[in-house]
Amino acid sequence: MATSLSNMFFKGLANRSFSRPLNGLFYCTRYSTSVSNDSDTHDDFKPANKLEGSGVSLAKVIEQDVKDNPVMVYMKGVPEFPQCGFSSLAVRVLNLYAVPISARNILEDVELKNAVKAFSNWPTFPQVFIKGEFIGGSDIVLNMHQTGELKEKLKDVTSNN
Repeated sequence: MATSLSNMFFKGLANRSFSRPLNGLFYCTRYSTSVSNDSDTHDDFKPANKLEGSGVSLAKVIEQDVKDNPVMVYMKGVPEFPQCGFSSLAVRVLNLYAVPISARNILEDVELKNAVKAFSNWPTFPQVFIKGEFIGGSDIVLNMHQTGELKEKLKDVTSNN
């Protein structure tokens, strides 16, 4: 009985146009990723570049990140919550070595994402740097792990660095 009722309901939905109200209950909603120029939009909800006007370039920030952090990963998401499978793989492999991982979420800032690509001359993410050296993405990190190269590269990186 429940199955036939749900089939009737979904068949009814399939035959309706969502450009008009469905029994006055809801409308089809369109979402946009463009930024509104609406004067009623509060500044807290507008995208912001935190470095704008600070006199610090993104290239300098990336250079400092790579220099100051023994293991630096530019990724989609953060190590605790990767936002893509490749970023997740890179973090899981690095976690096998119990080394501290510093990371920046490139999804939060398109300008940072483009600056990292320009800095490394590498088009995809994640991008892993170890002791200031660009290593590559998750496939390269996994391959280095399988061959033992990653263990050698991380041998003097400790939790104290």
